[in-house]
Amino acid sequence: MSGFQFEAPTSVDEAVGLLGNAAGNARVLAGGTDLLVQLRAGVVKPDLVVDIKRIEELKAIKQESDGSFVIGAAVCGQAISENEALHKAWPGVVEAMDLIGSTQVQGRASLGGNLCNASPAADSVPGIIAAGAICIVAGPNGRREVPVEDIPTGPGKTSLAKGEFVVAFKLPPRPAHSGDAYLRMIPRTEMDIAIVGAGVNLTLDDNGVCTAARVALGAVAPTALLVKEAGDALIGTKLDDAALKKLAAAASAACKPIDDKRGTIEYRKKVAGVLAQRAAKIALERAGSN
Repeated sequence: MSGFQFEAPTSVDEAVGLLGNAAGNARVLAGGTDLLVQLRAGVVKPDLVVDIKRIEELKAIKQESDGSFVIGAAVCGQAISENEALHKAWPGVVEAMDLIGSTQVQGRASLGGNLCNASPAADSVPGIIAAGAICIVAGPNGRREVPVEDIPTGPGKTSLAKGEFVVAFKLPPRPAHSGDAYLRMIPRTEMDIAIVGAGVNLTLDDNGVCTAARVALGAVAPTALLVKEAGDALIGTKLDDAALKKLAAAASAACKPIDDKRGTIEYRKKVAGVLAQRAAKIALERAGSN
């Protein structure tokens, strides 16, 4: 492992200054569960590593008066899992984060790190895309809000400019009769990389008709996908068999996967449709009980 400068700022402004003024390659360390492995393997060779875990606002989960949630980018998976209000409102978001690594990893791995590592198979990302989450990004020009799906641009690449980093995630207020869910397929029983991940978030009216739906897929394209056609297939229906078939077809059609040791292109496309259907049924059940 080559030498690099290490800094642990205690404010967002200080972190932005360090990242913006870095002479060479700068990397943000949120939980480190991806970055430390990459450093040891020599995959990345930064000149500067900025540890953001000492910035208090990045380690907090807040529920606002309107029912929305703000989750700091450095909040670990364990803290997300143990937050009862968040778990009740957004069980799909929580269960997606729960799937990342072991118990030990959960004590470090962060939502911000999982997103900005920009792996197409990141488990938390389809869940927060389906939820309609917004990233708060801090940089030299202040703060801006960006839809989660616009942050990753390809494997290991993001849309963040020099000096920018994700500060927090905003989950919108939860309407009545809403539910979400996340499912994945992996080759082994636990702690593996997804072949396909599917997140679904939907809202029903008082008669059980779907009025809003978002469907997101992971591990089937260079980035996690928001599949508008899949969500649209559910709107105006009670998620009957015909609607679910349209959902599955739209999900499969949106896939642009690769062949690798975990699965073929054909298999991934098929599984994407099946998982999207199953996640939609779980989200429907949850919405009906809220």
